[in-house]
Amino acid sequence: MATAAPSRARAAATPARPAHRSPPRWLVRLGWALLIVVAVIILLPYLLVPLYGVVDPVSTLMLWRWAHGARVERTFVPLERIAPALPMTVIASEDGRFCSHHGIDWQELRERIEDADDISEARGVSTITQQTAKNLFLWQGRSFVRKALEVPLAFWIDLVLPKWRVLELYLNIAEWGPRGEFGAEAASRYAFNKPARALTAREAALLAAVLPNPRRRSAKQPGPAVRRLAAIYEARAMAQAALAACAKKRK
Repeated sequence: MATAAPSRARAAATPARPAHRSPPRWLVRLGWALLIVVAVIILLPYLLVPLYGVVDPVSTLMLWRWAHGARVERTFVPLERIAPALPMTVIASEDGRFCSHHGIDWQELRERIEDADDISEARGVSTITQQTAKNLFLWQGRSFVRKALEVPLAFWIDLVLPKWRVLELYLNIAEWGPRGEFGAEAASRYAFNKPARALTAREAALLAAVLPNPRRRSAKQPGPAVRRLAAIYEARAMAQAALAACAKKRK
């Protein structure tokens, strides 16, 4: 009993802990609002993809150029009004298993990772479906964040849209010239002064050769490297013509 008084004294001397305060209501509402905005931004592309089965979209890069007052030239043309050599050559050069994979070419990715010294070197593996997802909804450049968003979008696009429509969208939204030329029609008229339906196999191969970087490579005035690539792609397209069977629109 003698020790009870000192214990009470120590307890009385200990300062009381402040009561836990809830965050202000306005801060909670702001947090929920931001969460909803982020969810809408992430989910919106998934809602738009079915609409793009019948509506002709524009790319984020086109929107960016318009917002900055830069030139954009694009005429959307159906796949049947594009010379068959172009989709065939683009598949042969960009995504040889386009007709058989489901948005992601895991075999190609695995082979690249095995050959690469660093996994970052394999980030450039990108199917036509992935590039369509990037052009429609994401941003340019390379990053793991963009890839993480791009992969499920590519699966969704492949699930919702037929192959021919994915290819049609890609051929009409890809950046294809140094001054805001987008899509096969603008590319063909800029480089060869003719519509996309009149492209020859050689011209289609030249356009495919500049796709990775149309601001540095030119189909209008092709350098030795572009001509060499075009010859390879033209030969590959002829040898692998059956791989582009899914590029034909089903009536």
